[in-house]
Amino acid sequence: MRIIDIHTHTFPDKIAAAALDALQKSSESKAHTDGTVSGLRESMDEAGVDVSVVLPVVTNPDKAASINSYSAKQNESFDKTGVFMIGGIHPETPDYKSVIREAASMGLKGVKLHPDYYGIDFDDIRMKRIIDAASSEGLFIITHAGMDIGLYPPICCSLDSILNVMKDVKPETLILAHMGGWMNWEEVTERLAPIVLDYNRELRTKTGRDSTGVYLDTAFSIGEIVWLNPEKHKAYHQMSDDQFKKMVHAFGSENILFATDCPWAEQKDYVNRMKNMGLKKDELEDIFHLNAESLMGL
Repeated sequence: MRIIDIHTHTFPDKIAAAALDALQKSSESKAHTDGTVSGLRESMDEAGVDVSVVLPVVTNPDKAASINSYSAKQNESFDKTGVFMIGGIHPETPDYKSVIREAASMGLKGVKLHPDYYGIDFDDIRMKRIIDAASSEGLFIITHAGMDIGLYPPICCSLDSILNVMKDVKPETLILAHMGGWMNWEEVTERLAPIVLDYNRELRTKTGRDSTGVYLDTAFSIGEIVWLNPEKHKAYHQMSDDQFKKMVHAFGSENILFATDCPWAEQKDYVNRMKNMGLKKDELEDIFHLNAESLMGL
């Protein structure tokens, strides 16, 4: 069975060690690779992952265009590496429309947003403009959702802000990382699932494309968190297998994407856990590769 990991992170070789060290310290969690593309490739080989999608996080508004150019250059080796990079954007990027248009022209497929790193709510007008522009260019939007263990509250991508964006912007393809909101899975299941099912049904009927709608990704939501200081983090935990299956059945496997958040989760562990979760074969096919293939044209 083909496996596509829709949510991973790498850094350029020359800054990978420093970047990983800083992020490990801020989150007090341990990385499972060295943060480089080659390190990710080793992880993929060990886990049996065929394709990993790398999500850049743009923290400097002026760096979006150069980061996207770097991503496009790396994608020239996709046939050899199986590593595909999408684009990034910051809500305060000057001339954001042209940056997004260029990302689409370079074939980057989507853009990553991380509201907590910007300190800007997901339903802020600056975010809405970005989401609308990306959607208009045929790019999917993938956003961190819920809490981030490396950053202090407030949570910038809350469930209410997601619902506001769906209502006001109506993005064609929106991926909510961490199963719709890390550490907020009960509310996401109860409030968001019925809305997403209606939203996706209407949008897919209107567009005639199954690749539109709102998806959840599984990144950093199952398995064990490896803490540098485990005694300090008793309150943080991932969801149980039963809770995960409850969410899959509430949203439908056709709306779930396999993702790990590697290097912050181990790909091999995630693949094994997913295979032994007790999901049906057709559900696993959807989650592991069919949804991502449709979404990205792979």
